[in-house]
Amino acid sequence: MIPRYSRPVMTAIWAPENRYRIWFEIEALACEAMAKYDFIPKQSAKNIRENGDKAMVKFNADDVAKIDAIEAKVRHDVIAFLTWLAENIGEDSRFVHMGMTSSDVLDTCLSVQLTQAADILLEDLDRVLEALKNRAFEHKYTLTIGRSHAIHAEPVTFGLKLAGYYAEFARNKTRLLQAREEIATCAISGAVGTYAHIDPRIESYVAEKLGLTAEPVSTQVIPRDRHAAFFAALGVIASSIERLAIEIRHLQRSEVREAEEYFHPEQKGSSAMPHKRNPVLTENLTGLARIVRSHVVPAMENVALWHERDISHSSVERMICPDGTITLDFALNRLASVIEKLVVYPDRMQENIESLGGVVHSGEVLLALARAGLSREQSYRIVQRSAMETWTKLGKPEGKSFRENLENDPEITGRIDSSILDKAMDGSMHVQNLDHIYQNVFGETGPKPKN
Repeated sequence: MIPRYSRPVMTAIWAPENRYRIWFEIEALACEAMAKYDFIPKQSAKNIRENGDKAMVKFNADDVAKIDAIEAKVRHDVIAFLTWLAENIGEDSRFVHMGMTSSDVLDTCLSVQLTQAADILLEDLDRVLEALKNRAFEHKYTLTIGRSHAIHAEPVTFGLKLAGYYAEFARNKTRLLQAREEIATCAISGAVGTYAHIDPRIESYVAEKLGLTAEPVSTQVIPRDRHAAFFAALGVIASSIERLAIEIRHLQRSEVREAEEYFHPEQKGSSAMPHKRNPVLTENLTGLARIVRSHVVPAMENVALWHERDISHSSVERMICPDGTITLDFALNRLASVIEKLVVYPDRMQENIESLGGVVHSGEVLLALARAGLSREQSYRIVQRSAMETWTKLGKPEGKSFRENLENDPEITGRIDSSILDKAMDGSMHVQNLDHIYQNVFGETGPKPKN
């Protein structure tokens, strides 16, 4: 992934230095297990560990270049590494990789890297969740208009909007935890996965030391349905990022202006129009989400490998594993920052609620009329007629508010007490059950109304 959309903590996982250190750790642990069960001399395993550790402590870009040079000749990455390792270990290197196949190292290493990446992504999700919770509590009673089909519906609160996103990202965390568990597998089973040349106890030992579980049936590779599920989870998280980003982008539109990304004092929005304050961060998040989701299909297609294995998945994973996790890590941190610094305009929200002359209270008025004794059909007809009269004449000299049109409607004039309309249009019903929702989402009700 390009540096612009990368954080060092995640890119380090996919650096060659980390990969080769994991490769050595797998080989060294396998040798320790072989010595434990008397397949190789214990002193040899000790020498492999000590000499290998010395080489890996000082491992740097020069060593990566040496391995690359060997690979250029042998055309095999694991053999190139083993050749370099043998030069640093000496005679006991003959016991390294005994009974193993390349996929044992490659797939187990990938499992370690993906679990390392998942742990960072889980921390990222926690930051997003904390930001959403804090802002949801801050704006629990900040009334804003709810929209369906992008059209004004009924009032909600801005905190309730954010609570919905919190619940969604909480589900995403559960999905990622499950995906992490599923991907955390180890395969040390040898050629075509039969353990013909290596004892299954070696695999169990390596798996335990690496915090993994042994793959029940590995063929020669760890089955790629696990990886597909992992990237599907990342794709869902990316979709949630985009959904929230689009919400903010809409709210920042000039004709809406209910919330906007923080605009730095020295920030400039346009080279041609100095007044511009563009939602560049959330637009960027929308694009990054597309990249992460684009990796789901290749991961799915990697499931169908030939027989016990082929390497059609290899080139795909060399791209999607670093790029997918690096991009999502960056996006989650950017999203958290956007939420933490989001500028909210409650007064503008109230203006928008009132901008259609009160028609947004039509649903509650409909219920109030029905409770007062009118049929639902008659109530609907009266309310819609008054609402449409208000809607079509907004801003015109002859225009009247929704309340005025209702009071002048011949079907209810003199039949409905004004207190019924007062209660139906005071907006209180839109916050009366917030405690119930907040308790379900956050496990606590949060702040009480100030008045």
